[in-house]
Amino acid sequence: MKRSSKEQGRSFPSGLLAARNPADVSVEALRGLRTSLHFAMLEAGDNRLMITGPSPGVGKSFVSVNLAAVCAQSGQRVLVVDADMRKGQIHSAFGAASENGLSDVLSGKQGLEQVIRTVDNVDNLHYVARGMAPPNPSELLMTSRFSEFLAQVSERFDLVIVDSPPILAVTDAAIIGKQVGTTLILARFQTNPVKEMELAISRLKTSGVEPRGAIFNAVERKAATEYGYGYYHYSYK
Repeated sequence: MKRSSKEQGRSFPSGLLAARNPADVSVEALRGLRTSLHFAMLEAGDNRLMITGPSPGVGKSFVSVNLAAVCAQSGQRVLVVDADMRKGQIHSAFGAASENGLSDVLSGKQGLEQVIRTVDNVDNLHYVARGMAPPNPSELLMTSRFSEFLAQVSERFDLVIVDSPPILAVTDAAIIGKQVGTTLILARFQTNPVKEMELAISRLKTSGVEPRGAIFNAVERKAATEYGYGYYHYSYK
């Protein structure tokens, strides 16, 4: 899917694109993804979707929130969850703060009602921010509280989209993927080589998570150039 340079970063300087410019070419591409996803999830065991990628900065959060918006615009009750408790930025798409989110529920500091937020300009769309950055996000995802959280929101919403950290950076996506019925992996044009994607898919499969498809993001018309990749550092100090 194509995007302008302003929409390709981790932050959301102009807000939610699907609400601001519904005719944008990338929003139309997400509508196509919505249709494909509908049929793919008919075979899944639940209404939960995880979007992950091999590395940081590939556009997972952009795709997660705008896909959630186009699904909500079709009449579904949708919840998008920022499960990147280290560096998640979903709250910035809605001009809000990250506090009072997923990490606070999983640590027992907040209840479910306190962290689910509505979106004023998109009916049926709700989100859960990342919360305060905890020292042990992977361990929080392995607790029964996370399983209970997913069970409760799955009953309340038609679709639950979980934006996870990159699979090659931390183990969180493998943990989350075991508790969702559908997983999509996102690659970015001129950023993620084939070998890196193969490694990311292998990492998921080793953990028992079978990706149902891939999204190729930020495609540009100019000729591809040489690029490389290295190690990713994805944690707070």
